Amino acid sequence: MALKEEKLEMEGEITESLRNRMFRVRLDNGHQMIGYTAGKMKRYRIRMGPGDRVRVEVSAYDLDRGRIVYRLR
Repeated sequence: MALKEEKLEMEGEITESLRNRMFRVRLDNGHQMIGYTAGKMKRYRIRMGPGDRVRVEVSAYDLDRGRIVYRLR
């Protein structure tokens, strides 16, 4: 049985809205990445825009892309 890889969770702010529910996110450590909307966020139609604080899951293999899993209040 294969083990599921660990995801890194980071927080940041959306700086730009791109096409196909993708966003440019600036993390708290200053790194910029592309964030795409996770499945549950699409299903429940959670709206996001520039200036919103979000929590991002990042794979250890690709640090330039991540899944936006939660919009912070």
